[in-house]
Amino acid sequence: MTPPAHRIGLPPLPVVGLPGSSGADGAVGYEEEEEDLRNGLHWKTRTLVARAVGQPFVWVDDEITGTDRSWVAVHHPGPALLHRVEPRRGLQDSDYAVLDAWLRRRAVA
Repeated sequence: MTPPAHRIGLPPLPVVGLPGSSGADGAVGYEEEEEDLRNGLHWKTRTLVARAVGQPFVWVDDEITGTDRSWVAVHHPGPALLHRVEPRRGLQDSDYAVLDAWLRRRAVA
């Protein structure tokens, strides 16, 4: 499989390692996990925002929801693209076009 960055002409980009359980590097506490679950926040969202440290980031996933987008908008001061991919199709040319356009806008800004 060709990594998305390479497919649109970018060098290899960092990929965030995600915690497997509470207490792992970057993981939130049990109470926060329970609250997130009740609120519909994806278990990856807090970790990705924490790792971005205010820098622009792209998150491509098949489980992103409006709840994640809203949470990121409130808790992340930098630009972020949360792009949901249809799980039955995987990454398509149209997805790469969205990523390419967003990254090009960032390069000009």
